[in-house]
Amino acid sequence: MITVKKLSTLKERTRLRKISMILHEAAVSCKNGQPVDLDYINEVLKLEGFAGLDKPARPDRLDGFGRPDNPEELAFFLEDQSQAILAKLGAEPSDWDFTDSSGALDETQRIVQDKVLVLDRIRSPYNVGAIFRSAEAFGVSKIILVEGTASPEHVRALRTSRGTTTVIPWSFMSESDVVSFLGTYDPKNVIALELGGVSINEFSFPASGVAVLGSEEFGISPSVLSCCKSRVSIPMGGAKGSLNVSVAAGILLQRWF
Repeated sequence: MITVKKLSTLKERTRLRKISMILHEAAVSCKNGQPVDLDYINEVLKLEGFAGLDKPARPDRLDGFGRPDNPEELAFFLEDQSQAILAKLGAEPSDWDFTDSSGALDETQRIVQDKVLVLDRIRSPYNVGAIFRSAEAFGVSKIILVEGTASPEHVRALRTSRGTTTVIPWSFMSESDVVSFLGTYDPKNVIALELGGVSINEFSFPASGVAVLGSEEFGISPSVLSCCKSRVSIPMGGAKGSLNVSVAAGILLQRWF
């Protein structure tokens, strides 16, 4: 357990991330009925100016003004403080993220498969970020972005990727370089997600290969599509004839995984 004195010497962002993790771990312990060193937590809270646990309990609120006596409520109190710190940093993770000692996503938790994703001119940074998040969840080893695709470093992509753009290797390529790259694969292992293909429920996915997704409006470019021997589609039952590309990517990648 890091001492409060040591915490106070860390750089601000590192200190805040560490404190957030300490509070989160304490909240989980409270939730599970495990003992927590409340004197230590109290000093950690005071380090950042939060209301300490020695304040009188306020049963009508759990926003930092007093310690709830009930362990379940105390767990929420501590988690609220943890999330408040992450919000200040602009780095709120999902509740179930695996993180390392610095608070970053823990890459050792990943199951990485020999699968590459090609994004062909996907224009929305929100979609690019969301696709990175699904790709990280379903074992993609690398993402290649055809020039004209929104940058994973765009602030909106970073927002929806939830830290995964720093976990999956990625690079931009010209269309001609992507065609050359795809030419190094067995054509049957290069999969295009397009209308008019085999249902993903019936398709026999290869153990490794490349999946290609095209732009929201125009789909995959002709030269890139010509490299894809396999074409798959997602069966739907709605009046709307298409899915958001990031949603479609998530469905495809889960089936492939």
